[in-house]
Amino acid sequence: MFPDTMKAVEIAAPGAADQLRLTTRPVPVPCHDQILIRLAYAGVNRPDVLQRAGAYDPPPGASDLPGLECAGEIVGMGAGVTRWRKGEQVCALLPGGGYAEYAVCHADHALRIPHGMTAREAACLPETAFTIWSNVVQRGRLTGGERFLVHGGSSGIGMMAIQVARALGARVFATAGSEAKCAAIRALGATAINYRSEDFTRILRDAGGANLILDMVGGSYIPRNIKALAQDGRLVMIAFLDGPKVELNFAQIMVNRLTVTGSTLRPQSDVAKAELADALRKQLWPMIGQGAVSVTIDSEFPLDQASEAHRRMESSEHIGKIVLKVADAT
Repeated sequence: MFPDTMKAVEIAAPGAADQLRLTTRPVPVPCHDQILIRLAYAGVNRPDVLQRAGAYDPPPGASDLPGLECAGEIVGMGAGVTRWRKGEQVCALLPGGGYAEYAVCHADHALRIPHGMTAREAACLPETAFTIWSNVVQRGRLTGGERFLVHGGSSGIGMMAIQVARALGARVFATAGSEAKCAAIRALGATAINYRSEDFTRILRDAGGANLILDMVGGSYIPRNIKALAQDGRLVMIAFLDGPKVELNFAQIMVNRLTVTGSTLRPQSDVAKAELADALRKQLWPMIGQGAVSVTIDSEFPLDQASEAHRRMESSEHIGKIVLKVADAT
């Protein structure tokens, strides 16, 4: 059994990190095809920060609480759920609501915690894994022998993208802004590029051009990305930390037969996310089980210090994932 109410962190008003506050909410009730998870840990992601700032609204019907990924125990199921049993340990992609002791999600958006991985590590997987598989493997069509560049290489997204790309046989390059971050990138087997002192466009052109670039920066990086691509190269955008608007010479795209695309995960349909989960289960989970892909955790905060977790993320000093410990919420 579980209680009627739970501890949760809500956004008091759009604004700075101090707008996150601990509160009490009713425990959500799973609807048809949903499961109820008692959380052990929740991952912290850049979209949580954007939502807190008022720049990224949750989709219709989703919880207004931040939090897009978690790990914990299934304690309840709605009608129509047949693939899970109470007591199973899972990690899950959430439409929102992860900063709480309990959360609901579609049953097909949860995956068993990979063998040998802790709940703490698994809580950092779903948002990152769904994003990378969708954009690097499916949309970006990365294959063995290609040259792959990821910006923000020391972020949670970047570090997993490096590992997935290497597991697929690609030659990997990654940008970062400090020697410590570059060292972490090199430890994963990628060529590190310090964007403060090196020109990633020149480095990639000298290497033959990037076949695929995964970019979360945008802004002034976009025309530089175009110049860094090889013929028939692909640029996939997943965020715009430096802004979405820029002047671009489309003649370069035409002459070099480039593809520019991108996506956001949260608004996608339940069916699309379920298909992604199935691909992860069949293809990425074995990579994790074999040790080819792992999670790097930068720091852990208790649930009632979610504001500190956001400050850590906004400092851009983190290397890897930031996680909230939920089980001991006070």
